[in-house]
Amino acid sequence: MDLLNKILERAKANIKRIVLPEGDETRTLQAAEIILKEKAAHLILLGKEDVILKTASNLHLNHIAEAEIIDPETSPRRAEYIDLLYNIRKNKGITYQEAEELTKNPLYFACLMIKNGDADGELAGARNFTGDVLRPAFQIIKTLPGIQVVSGAILMFTKTPQYGENGLLVFADCAVNPNPTAEELAQIAVCTAKTTRQIGEIEPRIAMLSFSTKGSASHELVDKVVKATRLACEMDPTLLIDGELQADAALVPSVAHRKAPESAVAGKANVLIFPDLQSGNIGYKLVERFGGAEAVGPILQGMAAPVNDLSRGCSVEDIFHMITITSNLAIK
Repeated sequence: MDLLNKILERAKANIKRIVLPEGDETRTLQAAEIILKEKAAHLILLGKEDVILKTASNLHLNHIAEAEIIDPETSPRRAEYIDLLYNIRKNKGITYQEAEELTKNPLYFACLMIKNGDADGELAGARNFTGDVLRPAFQIIKTLPGIQVVSGAILMFTKTPQYGENGLLVFADCAVNPNPTAEELAQIAVCTAKTTRQIGEIEPRIAMLSFSTKGSASHELVDKVVKATRLACEMDPTLLIDGELQADAALVPSVAHRKAPESAVAGKANVLIFPDLQSGNIGYKLVERFGGAEAVGPILQGMAAPVNDLSRGCSVEDIFHMITITSNLAIK
């Protein structure tokens, strides 16, 4: 059984309440149909019930009526959520009238459901920009204790079993932070280790990537990666982590033997932490397109509850997998 099937089976064995704010979006409904047929989650679709059911009917989807459908504007819980949002944000200057208006927004409503204990996780982004998905999550759900940065990990299922964990590697950050500081990069590494254990079911061997290996180049960008590696070790002394490492030194044993012979990670890394968003995003897309790898994610890390963001170019299969991953992240 491959990892994606294991993730699906864990979701089916631990049914979680996953809210989909884009409840009438076509691909979201098609993915929801598969989830409902598989009985892999309790789905909550936000939107107008008549629109959702009509769209489902036009798409010949027969299971959507099994989902819980909530219209944020008419929900009997809305007054409760208005109070909740106002109390969370009043010190930031929000007015009660602004809270009333924001609770009509499905992205805010979904986060309020999670904060109130009425849902376990959220998935959105097929229609909305990443910033629009993350803003209410930051304001309402917030980040984990000790974590100030949210990041995105990608599961890379490559066709090269000699690398990573039988071809599986985890890349981060590929989605959120354009230019993380050393402190933020350390947090990204620690959060990615948690994702690798929880979702990938493998023990992380983390390479902090750079254009330098163990002092082969001198530059402030290299210094940032070296400092981030040290800080990550301080945050979690149990981590198997090393840096700075070039990508070939991180992955290829013969190169690691020459460039970093003392490293316990070099040549064996299964987690690659990129120094910035440009390199991470470019890197995973090159591996995906040129190497024929299957990229699943991004899996958002660092939030106090599971909130995941989709690419607006996502497929039905992408949404299906991300619903099951969101369910897995909600398992305690």
